[in-house]
Amino acid sequence: MEVDIRLAAERLRQEEATRGAAQLVTPGDTVTGDGGFMRGHGTYKDGENLVASVAGFVRRINRLISVQPLKARYNGEIGDDCPAVQEGLVTSERLCCFPGEIGDVVIGRVIEVQQKRWKVDTCSRLHSLLMLSSVNLPGGEQRRKTQEDELAMRSYLEEGDLISAEVQNIFSDGSLSLHTRSLKYGKLSQGVMVAVPSNLVLRRKNHFHDLPCGATVILGNNGYIWICATVVGEDGGAGTGGYVQNLERVPLPEREVISRLRNCILALAGSWMMLYDTSILYAFEASSKFQARDLLKPEVMAEVADLTRKRLDLEAAE
Repeated sequence: MEVDIRLAAERLRQEEATRGAAQLVTPGDTVTGDGGFMRGHGTYKDGENLVASVAGFVRRINRLISVQPLKARYNGEIGDDCPAVQEGLVTSERLCCFPGEIGDVVIGRVIEVQQKRWKVDTCSRLHSLLMLSSVNLPGGEQRRKTQEDELAMRSYLEEGDLISAEVQNIFSDGSLSLHTRSLKYGKLSQGVMVAVPSNLVLRRKNHFHDLPCGATVILGNNGYIWICATVVGEDGGAGTGGYVQNLERVPLPEREVISRLRNCILALAGSWMMLYDTSILYAFEASSKFQARDLLKPEVMAEVADLTRKRLDLEAAE
């Protein structure tokens, strides 16, 4: 049995584009000593000084100063793109901080079944709600939900089930209301979920991708990514809301593809690269000369991410 024992590996310093006049602060740094500024999120007063309480970019709006964190939980908020991108402090390819918006695709885990609703963990500040009236019945039947449907809620979804859903509404406290009225959403099975920082998932029109390698990837805007084998045919749960599932053993070649994709996504996330279908596919192709288990080694992860970055930059230059 091969055993790989090593000391803490030196992280390769990646070449980054010039970020202009970006003001990056860490907790405890003095943002400004001018007492005329108002305190915003991510800051606190220390005498006359305004001090950062989180690590991130300084955002100034008139006399209001706040700090936009580099890494945070998925936040339900109707807003625009990251202010650091808007103000030209950093390019969207290097940093893309999107708050939660209506229409986002999210992946979550059911943690509690309540009256006419499910409570879902979506890696946000507050638990999300999936109402019974916001789900499709088996077969896509469209009708008013009855008391019998309420009694059968656990037969639809129970604690521990993984689901894909769409943000339907955002409450005043920032919690999310979800829906699965389209049959492409619903219960997930026979796959792997990967958790990455939500600001690394690039917001695009389509977040459901069938890759040429034989796997399906669902990129949740909340930082949860689902990887499973591509279903061929009408059976097996594709387009059925998850009510029809194939629970047979996944063949070894498909499991190897899923494991390789999972390790490639972690390699890209470890190098703070944006995650979308093209970058994941390029990383998968760049990793073909390594075994799937070797992709867990820090130097191999850095090499795969570097090859992917160079290929993306070359494609952008053409």
